Amino acid sequence: MNSSSENGGLMQPVISTKALTMHFRRCEALTEVDLDIRPGTVFALLGENGAGKTTMIRILTGFQRPTKGTCTVCGIDPQSDPQAVRKQIGYVSDAPALYDWMSVAQIGGFTASFYDQHFLPAYQSMIRRYEIQPEQKIRHLSKGQRAKVALSLSLAHDPSLLIMDEPTSGLDPKVRRSFLESMIDRAATGRTVFLSSHQISEVERVADTIAILHHGRIRLIGDLNEIRESIHQVIIDTDDPLRAISKLNEPAEILMEETQGRSRQLFVRNLDNEMIDTLRMTPGVTDVRCRLATLEEIFVACTSPTPTLEPAAAGH
Repeated sequence: MNSSSENGGLMQPVISTKALTMHFRRCEALTEVDLDIRPGTVFALLGENGAGKTTMIRILTGFQRPTKGTCTVCGIDPQSDPQAVRKQIGYVSDAPALYDWMSVAQIGGFTASFYDQHFLPAYQSMIRRYEIQPEQKIRHLSKGQRAKVALSLSLAHDPSLLIMDEPTSGLDPKVRRSFLESMIDRAATGRTVFLSSHQISEVERVADTIAILHHGRIRLIGDLNEIRESIHQVIIDTDDPLRAISKLNEPAEILMEETQGRSRQLFVRNLDNEMIDTLRMTPGVTDVRCRLATLEEIFVACTSPTPTLEPAAAGH
């Protein structure tokens, strides 16, 4: 981790939200979301389609006013000064809005008018690196080439924060890899990347910190490695699930539980060896199997409805 990350606790968060809530007429898109994203990291917001990820990005970039709560981006309130925020950030969506009638060079020149004199040379350098011809019309570019142009436009002013909303959707593996490498490179220079995605394998490759968003609520947030090391899949063979599960006390937290025949599968955070030993010695328990969960399993556990264990189910 770079020095910016190591000192992140002493530095102002690049993104900070407090009780951020967005209510639409028929749904609660975000509910009481608290985030503090430190500089020099790749932060991934994971969630299914419709979880509230794009709503979050619209609020952070000043295009949506929240129902309540506050947020700052690069120390600026996007509601009171959205233009100042947009000068500090780069943004790449899954379907970049580019003027099809322009050439690659023309759209660079057009965008450069909003920034200082360093923008255009930086943009031209990136386009050359991606082997895209300046005279090509945007309408004639492949999806991968369009994505590279959008990324170049977003990075040429060297923003302190890059926001990417499902940026690799529909791209081929080579272009995906290029995008992922660019995220790691940004964080290595002390810049910050905010990545919204539901692609678990991609997030595992690049993210330092993750949050899992489900129905507008943050279900889990923290350092990726710590999360992977703190959540276990536990399978208990028992004829008395209520008694067995009652042995899991704080700080253990059950994220998901389900019955599979006579077995009870749990995903548990902060499980320790003493709790496992207690489970094994519980009357009615014939076997306990335990292993660290994968990130994909953790994501499913956090985004699945957790059925309550009814007393009647503890019978026969």
